[in-house]
Amino acid sequence: MNYIGSKLKLSSWIEDTIKNIVGDNLSDKVFCDMFAGTGIIGRTFKKNVKQVISNDLEHYSYVLNRNYIENHKNIKNKLKYIKELNNLPLIDNGFIYQNYCKGSGSKRQYFSDKNGKKIDTIRTEIRKWYDNNEIDDNLYYFLLASLLESADKVANTASVYGAFLKHIKKPASKELLLEPAYFIKNNNTHKVYNRDSNKLITEIKGDILYLDPPYNQRQYGANYHILNTITRYSDFIPKGTTGLPNYNRSDYCVKRKVKLQFEKLIENANFKYIFLSYNNEGLMSIGEIKNIMQRHGEYSVVKKEYQRFKADKNREHKANSTYEYLHILQK
Repeated sequence: MNYIGSKLKLSSWIEDTIKNIVGDNLSDKVFCDMFAGTGIIGRTFKKNVKQVISNDLEHYSYVLNRNYIENHKNIKNKLKYIKELNNLPLIDNGFIYQNYCKGSGSKRQYFSDKNGKKIDTIRTEIRKWYDNNEIDDNLYYFLLASLLESADKVANTASVYGAFLKHIKKPASKELLLEPAYFIKNNNTHKVYNRDSNKLITEIKGDILYLDPPYNQRQYGANYHILNTITRYSDFIPKGTTGLPNYNRSDYCVKRKVKLQFEKLIENANFKYIFLSYNNEGLMSIGEIKNIMQRHGEYSVVKKEYQRFKADKNREHKANSTYEYLHILQK
């Protein structure tokens, strides 16, 4: 899944850096991924640590990580359910088709008409199975995560959902095929939350805290609102050209608030090792982060150059690359 701030390309570097500080053997460690997003870093450490705690304020992230992280044992007959969902007769009165596809009379075109109907059909059936206790939580979140990933592949957007394209692009014209979402199986139990990070931090403890908060003013609840609409699948009146719902607004995206929120998070963190991913274009400067973190222990920082995320390949950017800083604190 294309995702602003994704650490997929940086995950090996982050893993190596953390192991250089903490040690290679993490089998007795509790690792917390506090701003989990699509869960890349949590998944990277899941196979190595005693437990992963994953959290994100956005509901689509909770769904993804509830599958990627908390699911850790084989789910019986999961592929049978995938096959059945792929072959259902399509409904044409679902929420996605009615509000986010042009054929319904909506001016929005996030999906082709057929794919909008298929998303509604699959989502409705998953809800019915769950409400009737035909599937348990583990299978429910596996199927929802599978739907999110599959829908994202045929979305008619420039990677993010802040806007749709005027014409159906080639990948979006392909029929949605529900494919199973992968998750790592192991014997350890893991925990996923959908909470405000500054509140959750006062209730948990562990060994390694990894922080990857938003860097700038872009609110994830707006940029990925369609994914939340699919996972929550509740009625509301979409607002404006892009069909926004009411969405979460993080203080980490507000320049006048971010430093106070960050310092409270560090102050309340009951973890020995804290690692913060933040790039050189963020709302907080390198110096501001250093001043906050070094008040709470031994501080250091490393950096790596990497190619910036481009939602729109045709848009000119100031630079093709940026620097990712990994700030390190031993409390």
